[in-house]
Amino acid sequence: MSIIFFFQTGIGVLGNSFLTCLFIFIYLRGHSLRPIDTILTQLTLANCLVLLPKGVPQIMTTLGLKNFLDDIGCKIVFYLHRVSRGLSLTMTCLLSVFQAITIAPNMYSLVELKARAPKYIIPSSLFSWTFHLLLNVLIALGMKGPRHAGNSTEIQHFEYCSYLFAPRYQAVLLLIIFSFPDALCLGLMAFASGYMVFLLYGHHKQVQQIHISCISARMSPEVRATQTILLLESTFVTIYSLNSIFITYMHFRKTSLWLMQTSAFLTLSFPAVSPCMLINNDSQVPRYCYALCGRKRPHSALAAY
Repeated sequence: MSIIFFFQTGIGVLGNSFLTCLFIFIYLRGHSLRPIDTILTQLTLANCLVLLPKGVPQIMTTLGLKNFLDDIGCKIVFYLHRVSRGLSLTMTCLLSVFQAITIAPNMYSLVELKARAPKYIIPSSLFSWTFHLLLNVLIALGMKGPRHAGNSTEIQHFEYCSYLFAPRYQAVLLLIIFSFPDALCLGLMAFASGYMVFLLYGHHKQVQQIHISCISARMSPEVRATQTILLLESTFVTIYSLNSIFITYMHFRKTSLWLMQTSAFLTLSFPAVSPCMLINNDSQVPRYCYALCGRKRPHSALAAY
């Protein structure tokens, strides 16, 4: 398990750091970026913040190190993890909604929205960061060190920290508060992905009717970017749903070592694999690499967007 967590954390941090630095350097050198690159930069940064506070303590625990965090350390680690987890969900949702608006038909009712959508990315991102930084203070207050003593029915022990349960009415209120943003984001993602699949299906049927194998250079990269975002979104939702099932089960049953390690593995899975999917499927990433090196990529192998 320590080897698995080490490779998950190491590969994920390297991949996400590479993409974050790539987008930042391209921007600083004056090259043009797509509007979605602003969201992708924040998503890769959030993924790094998921991996480090979750993966590093998990590796240390599986290597046999115990009680290496005190109350303050547990509060900081879980706070950073919860904030980054919420940001990862929010940025994936924002990415899906923005791409759905981008590929929407140029109808009169949508023209103004499509023109203004890029201007809403920064305010939406700032709101997301502020919201999660403030909301997850509530989680940090309940975190205690692994040696915290008390009634076993009031404390849930993790491998390297413990959580002090609130009274029942407060726990229900906290559950509603924390579940509502997640449910809202998942609902928006489901609607946006369904809309994008509908548009891609209609485009595929149109291509078949006019008997051509490709579309214009303007539309083809949009379709590929949409497929990449749908792949990211479906992977996130699948892993998130499985992990939510494990976490819910652990709240109502006695927590066991294999449940905690399986939940940790699922938590680290999306941040670890998402940069690989972006590097492999996003045609703009190689173009940025060539631009950063001061070289031009052959036009035939380039899908500019």
